[in-house]
Amino acid sequence: MPGVKRERADAVGVLTLDEPATLNAMTPDLLGDLAIAIGEMTDDPQVRALVLTGAGRGFCSGQNLKAAQILGDDIVAGVMRYYWPTFKALRECRVPIVMAVNGVAAGGGFSLAMAGDMIVAARSASFIQVFSRIALVPDLGSTWLLPRLVGRQRALELMLSNEPLSAELAKEWGLVREVFDDAGLLDGALALAHKLANGPTRALVATRRLLDESEHATYAEQFRREIETQAEIRTSADAVEGRKAFLEKRAARFSGR
Repeated sequence: MPGVKRERADAVGVLTLDEPATLNAMTPDLLGDLAIAIGEMTDDPQVRALVLTGAGRGFCSGQNLKAAQILGDDIVAGVMRYYWPTFKALRECRVPIVMAVNGVAAGGGFSLAMAGDMIVAARSASFIQVFSRIALVPDLGSTWLLPRLVGRQRALELMLSNEPLSAELAKEWGLVREVFDDAGLLDGALALAHKLANGPTRALVATRRLLDESEHATYAEQFRREIETQAEIRTSADAVEGRKAFLEKRAARFSGR
């Protein structure tokens, strides 16, 4: 059945959008299954990082227009009901998420790629906003995420021109962390995810949360919020191990707790 494939590679969960006939175009069913898959994977305390990729020739080609009627006449209510829970699950996931973009990430698929923590891409991958081509505005978080990743001017250029952004240029602009030959994409994504999985999970996710919060805070507010978070996690098992390893001049062995 189409949906999201679930696999495990030790401490890394691998989720694959599996509707290749449509280049993994978004439907309420597909994104609903993705939200469920994220929950299932992260319910296992042994899973300490996730990889999200797409089956076939594309990562995600955006909204499946044939399924748009499922959202109903009230588009705002429909999107918030069917799509927001998945994007919220990605942004608030208890473990780091690596997005492995194979092929095109278009429209909402571009938004989906940005909702993770780090993006790696196949050499053949491309990113395109596409919205203004059909007289619409960017959605699913693009206007919040993209300027924060590449800057306002470059974000506006991509949104107004509809020109595709290659994987190599996306790396140059800071959107993509690393570009791999197509055949090596998943291995590269897994290597990064395993590195994150061996890290102090609570501290990594708290860092993501602080960065998101900082967009709406003053310097003084964020200064205090950082110390409040520090106070919350400084007694965690990983924080204790980190300080001990530093004093003993050895590599820390984090457990994710």
